[in-house]
Amino acid sequence: MYQALYRKYRPQTFDDVVGQGAVTQTLKTQLLSGHMSHAYLFTGSRGTGKTSCAKILSKAVNCLNPHNGNPCNVCEACRAIDAGTCMDVLEIDAASNNGVDNVRDLRDDAVYAPSQVKKRVYIIDEVHMLSISAFNALLKIIEEPPEHLLFILATTELHKVPATILSRCQRFSFRRITPEDIAARLQYVSYQEGIELDDGAARVLARLADGGMRDGLSLLDQCASATNGELTAERVYQCLGIAGEQKCGELMGYIANHDSKSALSLFNRLYADGKDLGALLDELACMTRDLLILKTAPEAGIAMLS
Repeated sequence: MYQALYRKYRPQTFDDVVGQGAVTQTLKTQLLSGHMSHAYLFTGSRGTGKTSCAKILSKAVNCLNPHNGNPCNVCEACRAIDAGTCMDVLEIDAASNNGVDNVRDLRDDAVYAPSQVKKRVYIIDEVHMLSISAFNALLKIIEEPPEHLLFILATTELHKVPATILSRCQRFSFRRITPEDIAARLQYVSYQEGIELDDGAARVLARLADGGMRDGLSLLDQCASATNGELTAERVYQCLGIAGEQKCGELMGYIANHDSKSALSLFNRLYADGKDLGALLDELACMTRDLLILKTAPEAGIAMLS
């Protein structure tokens, strides 16, 4: 059965995680020194590695043969966690398990010692979706947890997490991944998959990913399956239904010259060709931002556009 690229190339060690060196190095140092917290909070925009790091951490604390803070991925504990058969490492989606009764059940089960591995780990994804009552029920167990327990909370909306929870967790902020790092990873994945991806297409996909590695891999997956031969920037534009830099630049030029007739004519052609108008507006906004940066800070603009 075909497996999506973002699943197939999900990081398996901290060293595999792209663009989050500060976070992964700190976690590795804590694992090597044994100075682990009982609760972690991973925050950041989508697709930046929060859940992947949570899963790697759950393996690393239970691995029988860790290597420099990384899980070995071959021992019995690592294989059980990867396969989802380890009953002591649980991943919970707070969006669908956000009631106080769900958290009370979790709290009642958490007091029992793990049966298969060294630590019982609860990964709670989108933790901001918990109700106030559920947060209050979770607070007690996070405040005074048993020694065998580790909580890893992940959220894209930090402001919705109560301060009482924040103060009891070590917080790690996952930054948006740079287009350069995303493009390099896409080139690596393409090479492994036998996809002919040119540099221009990689840059376009990296820009469209908007800082999220998962989005970049999903876009690559979509474009690669829709075309044969080399994947170029123009083929990416056609596959995703976007206008592209050249057409956006042409439209921007008409707007700058107050040439309403030509601008509307081009806009109508793009609309007739089935281009996504929402994406077109996003492209124009990005181009405007790049031009403003290039004008006010030329060095930063040239580095960004290169």
